[in-house]
Amino acid sequence: MVRKVIIIGAAGRDFHNFNVLFRGNSDYNVVAFTAAQIPFIENRTYPRELAGRLYKKGIPIYSETLLAKLIAQHGVDICVMAYSDLPNEEVMHKASKVNAAGADFWLVAPNHTMLKSKKPVVAVCAVRTGSGKSQMSRHIADIARSQGKVAVAIRHPMPYGDLARQAVERFAKLGDLERYKTTIEEREDYEPHIKNNTVVYAGVDYEKILRKAEKEADIIIWDGGNNDAPFVKPDLLITVADPLRVGDELAYYPGETVARMADILVINKANSATAKEIENLRQDLEMINKRARIILANSVISVEDPEMIMGKRALVIEDGPTVTHGGMRFGAGTVAAKKFGARIIDPRKYAVGHIKEVYEKYGHLERILPAVGYSKREISELQETINAAECDVVVSGTPTDLGRILKLNKPLVNVRYELQERNAHLRDTIINFIRQKK
Repeated sequence: MVRKVIIIGAAGRDFHNFNVLFRGNSDYNVVAFTAAQIPFIENRTYPRELAGRLYKKGIPIYSETLLAKLIAQHGVDICVMAYSDLPNEEVMHKASKVNAAGADFWLVAPNHTMLKSKKPVVAVCAVRTGSGKSQMSRHIADIARSQGKVAVAIRHPMPYGDLARQAVERFAKLGDLERYKTTIEEREDYEPHIKNNTVVYAGVDYEKILRKAEKEADIIIWDGGNNDAPFVKPDLLITVADPLRVGDELAYYPGETVARMADILVINKANSATAKEIENLRQDLEMINKRARIILANSVISVEDPEMIMGKRALVIEDGPTVTHGGMRFGAGTVAAKKFGARIIDPRKYAVGHIKEVYEKYGHLERILPAVGYSKREISELQETINAAECDVVVSGTPTDLGRILKLNKPLVNVRYELQERNAHLRDTIINFIRQKK
């Protein structure tokens, strides 16, 4: 009997799980995807070009709010959970909702969806969004380059537009960001790699993406998204943990999973945390993964022109996912503004449209403006909010240069942050890995 399936996702792992587990598999009929967490990604269709021969009309994508209704309407047998950075309690609420509607609830083990590469793979994951994965990925690329090796980054998917056209994307220069019509969220992850002279691949079909990346790489770096597991089987798995959110490593899905899987656990932002926070995090990590080596690292900020911030009224912008569903109350922009004596304004009263809705949804956001821009409308509303704010300067802690996207009526100062090792343990491990895989 063919079993009917709904994949519960957020425009990323959901499509990958379908491609690996269900595409071309006549034992299952995926009747729908549901979408949540990210705005404007429902009411689309997973196109037949990607869905394969069994789905001549493609697969519809609905809002997750319709999940129980869809289970009843289609007589669904299985719902597959396929997105990340959810509190464990919320995952079980979803499971209860699915079970009550009459369907099984599946959590797929990461290794069942991992592609195998012909090249050595270092995967970078995290216990929460905003722990510092991209810093770590760039650091690894620098180490590989120092050893005469070409590292290519494969980034966790963010296909929020035309899915067929986004099947395989290659980013090698800043102009590619415009060519692929990327969102602010995509730019935040691709732009720093490009500026670091590292080619980035992303998209929807990761089998094709991996094979293209292998043609120009000596080493593949999996640069994860949120706290998700790798799509490519790693030879070395590094999981980054955040001492500013101690306890989350045991409370969020699938962050605890990738912490348990890790070969190396990195406590990042050690320069911003207390000794007690670091020790508490270390104890949690040792409790769930005794075999992994634990390494401390700093997240070091730099500012283009500190004098533009000193003593000024500043609007602080932070990386969107980190401070929204990542739950952080501040980021690099706030750290820089305080360091240089700026007076941080409250941006909430200037918010318009969906930006205003973001503040209503995420009540912990106060004196920061999240750089949300999943659509042209949101990007326009972000620009309007910034330009309406009564301040002297905009301090931007997002990794992308908003000056390339927005037309602002006030000065913009970009804040950058890079990973700094406290000792050479991580560097030595990566170099040994490269030499062994030669």
